[in-house]
Amino acid sequence: MASYRIEWRSSTKKDLRKIGAQDRLRILAAVEALMSDPFPPGCTKLSGSEQSYRIRTGNYRILYDVHSGHLIIEVIKVGHRKDVYRT
Repeated sequence: MASYRIEWRSSTKKDLRKIGAQDRLRILAAVEALMSDPFPPGCTKLSGSEQSYRIRTGNYRILYDVHSGHLIIEVIKVGHRKDVYRT
């Protein structure tokens, strides 16, 4: 299986800077693991979208889109579980 490429939105990078160092390392490791398996056990498809998924990392959620045709994973949003779904 081919490896996916990770793309970060600039707003997501900004959100990531606000998270503590230990949690940030866990989140980065989880995102890096998506390169080899974009649908890990425990990932959930978000309703209302054809290509959006979420994974849990402690109290944080990582929302991402999978573009299988181009082998790209776009990280949409990273945040605490109480805030991540608010727009």
